Amino acid sequence: MRYLPLTDNDRRVMLDSIGVDDIDALYRDVPADKLLAKAVDLPAHGGELEVERIIAGMAAKNTGAGAAPFFLGAGNYHHHIPAIADHLVQRSEYLTSYTPYQPEVSQGTLQALFEFQTQVALITGLDVANASLYDGATATSEAAMMACRVTRRSRVVLSGNLHPHYAEVTQTNAKFLDLVIDRAAPEPEGREDLAAMIDDETACVVIQNPDLFGNLHDLSELAEACHAKGALLVAAVNEIVSLGAIMAPGDMGADIVAAEGQSLGNALNFGGPHVGLFAVREKFLRQMPGRLAGETVDSDGRRGWVLTLSTREQHIRREKATSNICTNSGLCALAFSIHMTLLGEAGFKRLADLNHAGAVKLADQLAEIDGVEVLNETFFNEFTLQLSKPAARVVEQLAQEGILAGVPVSRFYPDNDALDELLLVAVTETVTDEDMARLAGGLKGALS
Repeated sequence: MRYLPLTDNDRRVMLDSIGVDDIDALYRDVPADKLLAKAVDLPAHGGELEVERIIAGMAAKNTGAGAAPFFLGAGNYHHHIPAIADHLVQRSEYLTSYTPYQPEVSQGTLQALFEFQTQVALITGLDVANASLYDGATATSEAAMMACRVTRRSRVVLSGNLHPHYAEVTQTNAKFLDLVIDRAAPEPEGREDLAAMIDDETACVVIQNPDLFGNLHDLSELAEACHAKGALLVAAVNEIVSLGAIMAPGDMGADIVAAEGQSLGNALNFGGPHVGLFAVREKFLRQMPGRLAGETVDSDGRRGWVLTLSTREQHIRREKATSNICTNSGLCALAFSIHMTLLGEAGFKRLADLNHAGAVKLADQLAEIDGVEVLNETFFNEFTLQLSKPAARVVEQLAQEGILAGVPVSRFYPDNDALDELLLVAVTETVTDEDMARLAGGLKGALS
């Protein structure tokens, strides 16, 4: 059955109502040379069955994360998602819910967001968290802009080991706010001196922990250096499971944490959607972007939840809005919260232990291969290999053998030849001993 919402008469009535002769008149402001002269050359339409078969054939060309030894990370991580998490988020109450403007009919959604915020605040070591942002990259950008508002300064220092996507999103947004972005050069071994880049005009320093190359950092001294100059420390985290094993950024002195929550409750999905986590110290609450669900008591004394803070331009804030682009990833945040609830504190720490132990085991195995050097002195579940050949070629070769070996650093820095032989390797609880053996064997063959 074809769906035809409008008849020719319907269109005629609408055109007459707005006073134009034809649909082309609606596009008169478009330069004539920019309009298509003829129809786009697309294949003829087919029946549903035929289209399904074509799409299924195209999908079959992909190799899913669970179909091969999988060592890709660099901001997106393959973790086991409990079946109950997928089941619960598909309930119609969640799939069809919208922004909870009316608390009297949105108590379930608001409570879920409140619990999510509580979990994020606990694992980041900060006082308050919002109801999520789009992803780790936009959260980092929002953190930099927030720091500029708080300090009334315009200079932002970015670590060279901050994920390039996070840095580039921050730079793009800063361009239109007349902010000055000083981005350090990448340092694979994690030996950059960010404290030396702080001056009296610096609003914040943004550092990732663990960083792009997997290095772990004690943020305490850097936090002191920032605060001595009146600047804030922003900690970015793109592997949230790491906070089950390492000290929370807030406990090390970070003022703002911008994180990616994809690892919990959210599958890779070929790159999205993701969920941005954002937490701050209480004194900065009023400058926090996004939404904040809060606990209250109704007129009968019963516990309830409301949107306590909504600082978007849509909430009649206009130019006073703390952000004009942010919203929350409500469904992804819910999936995160369900997964975290299932784990509990002990399970979260155990999951982190499994990730770290697996990574250590694999790093030890790979370090024994000729042509392979592990660059990291410290890491959580991801580390950097120095290979004797360009990493991209090695990855392509192993992919042909059914092994997804990792992410070449050249993918992020195509013009930096010094990084061509670096390979990022991630290990999660989904990696088996057999997977490790296949990667080790594949690397031996590729580098011989």
